[in-house]
Amino acid sequence: MRFALIMLSSIFAVVSYVVYVVAIFRGEAKPHRTTRFCTAVITTLAMIALFAQGSTVAVWLSVIFALGSLIIFVLSIPRGMGGWAKTDIVCLVISVIGIFFWRATSDPMYGFMASISADFVGQIPMLVKTYRLPETEVWTFYFLDVLAALCTLAALNQRTVSELAYPLYVIGLDCGIIYLILRRHTPTSLGTKQ
Repeated sequence: MRFALIMLSSIFAVVSYVVYVVAIFRGEAKPHRTTRFCTAVITTLAMIALFAQGSTVAVWLSVIFALGSLIIFVLSIPRGMGGWAKTDIVCLVISVIGIFFWRATSDPMYGFMASISADFVGQIPMLVKTYRLPETEVWTFYFLDVLAALCTLAALNQRTVSELAYPLYVIGLDCGIIYLILRRHTPTSLGTKQ
């Protein structure tokens, strides 16, 4: 059962990135460049930290997130928005400080928590953009990531902080983003812009 949940989590995560890439090419999603840069760097660091901790479950979700984030960052350069506003620069600097904290410690758990904190700060420009322009994001991308993280949680044998933290972070953040995207829609018009 555990293996099936890990596979299901991986499938949801991969499909979420396919959905988002298709939405970018269709012009339905406009990823925020600063956020996508921070996400690509930080998900890679989170993946490395999970490997260093010997994670056997959450690490696979972080591998998919790292690869998907890199692809979306590359696509955000010609097809995204934002990148040089004051908020963007401040969040980028804070995220880079978080990355330095990760590199300065030999404690994988501290590094992992620093990467999650830096990732959240890096998400702020996208959260602001989504609040102002919810039509520039697609809720299905984030919903599929929530399903992936839930499957990862269900597959855990050990309920340690290092195993629980990343999936719980993904669930909390992505549910908040889904709310920002859908808050202007009525329950019967989730697929159409109001």
